[in-house]
Formats: sequence, structure tokens, C-alpha cells
Amino acid sequence: MPVEEPHRVVCRLDELLADRGMTVTALAEAIGVTNVNLSVLKNQRAKAIRFTTLTAICDVLECQPGDLFVVERD
Repeated sequence: MPVEEPHRVVCRLDELLADRGMTVTALAEAIGVTNVNLSVLKNQRAKAIRFTTLTAICDVLECQPGDLFVVERD
């Protein structure tokens, strides 16, 4: 079985929420997901995100996917 390499995609949700004065709980309620699901994303433990969730986050935070995610360079 191949060993899964860690990804280098970093979620900037904490920064975007802080910039907007919004909590994870408020965002979760606004987009209809659980706090747990957003916390997994926020804490860099997510392996995937649904486009519908990504779109909802971007709509509420008035941002683009590139504002939410960055790829760390070696």
C-alpha cells in the first residue's frame, strides 16, 4: 500500500474570519455545516472540501478560493 504524502495546501480560514470579525460558529450557521466540519478545515486536517461548501464559504466571507487556500512552497 503506497504511503500517502501530506499535502501542502494551507487553509487561511482563521485569518479571513478574524478580518471579518466573524466566528466559526457564525460561519457554520450561515452556510449550514457543523462547527466540527469547519474546525477540521480550519485546523488543517481536511483532506477534501465540497465545491458547494467552498462556494458557500466564499459567498459569506466575500472572498475567492485563492483567498481561503494557499499552497506552501518548499
